[in-house]
Amino acid sequence: MTTLRPFTCNDMFRFNKVNLDPLTETYCLSFYMQYLAHWPEYFQVAESPTGEIMGYIMGKAEGQGESWHGHVTALTVSPDYRRLGLAATLMSFLEDVSEKKRCYFVDLFVRVSNKVAIDMYTKLGYIVYRRVLEYYVGDPDEDAYDMRKACSRDVHRKSVIPLEHPVRPEEVD
Repeated sequence: MTTLRPFTCNDMFRFNKVNLDPLTETYCLSFYMQYLAHWPEYFQVAESPTGEIMGYIMGKAEGQGESWHGHVTALTVSPDYRRLGLAATLMSFLEDVSEKKRCYFVDLFVRVSNKVAIDMYTKLGYIVYRRVLEYYVGDPDEDAYDMRKACSRDVHRKSVIPLEHPVRPEEVD
C-alpha cells in the first residue's frame, strides 16, 4: 500500500535513488528547502510500506488574476515503481491542491525529447500550450513544452488556448 505524505527535511537524505534518473531535474538543497518552506502543501512523497521513497511531487502556486495557477516544478518516480499509476496519483494530488487554491490552471515544463512524459501528461488531460526555446541549458540546449490543464475556475478554458508561436525563456510569465 502506497502512502502519500508531506515531504520533510529528512527526506532529502533519502531520495537519491529517485533523483538519479537522467530525466529528473536535480536541484541544490536550498531549492528544496525553499519549496518546503513556502509551498509545503504542494510537496508530497509517495512512500512504500517498507518506508522507501517511491516518488515525489514538488510544486507551487503563482501568478495573478487569470494567470493564478498551480505549477509542477518536479515530478519523479523511482524506476522500480514506474508504470503503476503513481505519477498520475501525485499529479492528481497537486491538481486537487490547485483547485482548493482557486487556480485557473496547472502547468509544467517538459523536455520536448521526453516522449514518455509528454504522452503521460496528455493522457492526464494536459495540452501543449507553447514551446519554450532553449529552456533547458545543456550541450546542446533543449526546448521545453509548457503543458497546461485547466482547472474548474477557468470556465471558458482560456488558459489552455495554445499559442501559435514559440517563446524564449525570458518571455515566460
